[in-house]
Amino acid sequence: MAKILIVDDSPTEMHILKSAVEEAGHDVVTAENGEDGVTAASDHKPDAILMDVVMPGMNGFQATRKISKNADTADIPIVMVTTKDQRTDKEWGLRQGATAYLVKPVQKKELIEKINEVLA
Repeated sequence: MAKILIVDDSPTEMHILKSAVEEAGHDVVTAENGEDGVTAASDHKPDAILMDVVMPGMNGFQATRKISKNADTADIPIVMVTTKDQRTDKEWGLRQGATAYLVKPVQKKELIEKINEVLA
């Protein structure tokens, strides 16, 4: 059982992602924006992070960069889970430090497979 941090400002998306991750047997910690996501990553040291991109204030790209550049959290794999589906978005997310990139709406099976992959 892993601890997964979900960072998403949409209550609906948060519910969908949280339900899927908990059904797979993992513990979930949540944050509703990039700033809180960066803090939660430091405070909780999750085994992996699911990061939305489009959020008010600090976006997911900025939060991913901060988490991946901080020595305390740099080794936590980050999976971007976003509606931004352009190839340039994916490339940019990976350059900011993301380990993987999924486009919403994400299928539960695909999500859990990707989580298991980054945890391995």
